[in-house]
Amino acid sequence: MLRKSLALLFVLISASASLGVISDFDDLSLAPESYWNGSDGSGGFQSGGAWYNNNYNSSYGSWDGFAYSDITDTSSKGYAAQYNAIAGSGQGGSSNYAVGYVNTWGSSLPTLTLNTASVIDGLYVTNNNYAYYSMLEGDSYAKKFGGDTGDDPDWFLLTITGKDSSGQSTGVVNFYLADYRFSDNSQDYIVNTWQWVDTSLLGVVKSLEFSLSSSDTGQYGMNTPAYFVIDTVVPEPTTIALMIISGVFGLIRRKR
Repeated sequence: MLRKSLALLFVLISASASLGVISDFDDLSLAPESYWNGSDGSGGFQSGGAWYNNNYNSSYGSWDGFAYSDITDTSSKGYAAQYNAIAGSGQGGSSNYAVGYVNTWGSSLPTLTLNTASVIDGLYVTNNNYAYYSMLEGDSYAKKFGGDTGDDPDWFLLTITGKDSSGQSTGVVNFYLADYRFSDNSQDYIVNTWQWVDTSLLGVVKSLEFSLSSSDTGQYGMNTPAYFVIDTVVPEPTTIALMIISGVFGLIRRKR
């Protein structure tokens, strides 16, 4: 019995890293080329082992927090393309992804809340069309990143703050969605593919809060469209392994 249990333990631990996903948003139902923005008044949505907040204003038809989408169009620009991931699909070619919007005047930030506090190994991030083309070309509200010469040291920063079960910060992780601060302009970039962001250093968290900042800021706040896109939130593999070990050795003790 012990030999069989240990063999099972080895197999489960080996598979844990690939099987463990907190959220990939493909468990959410969407018609092709559509989105959900909270207009049903539910206040958010559950995907896998996490809840994503949403604030919908029925008077203005506006929202903040998180929406989700499966739109594949990468060429549309402006406000109408706020639900479009510039990568053209979910991470790894999957269908759905989540769109975050930070409302400067809102009461809460886009927040991912886990069912059970744990270590989050990381998640994938990209831009949405609205923010991407605004930074690339400029628009009626925001400047073209780099300016006319390409030398302006512009940047667009996503900050992820870990919170424990009591709401206290466990640390922050910063990721540049665009960075034009290089002395060599050929190194300047605006993210348009899925990029991995490691959040494991935040330790055991109950939630992640997302905020945005930009070099293009005026008297009324940030001019760059305050959007980001996420997919495939992954738990720390050791956490999964420890849960499996606990379960298997519990079984061994009962068999004895």
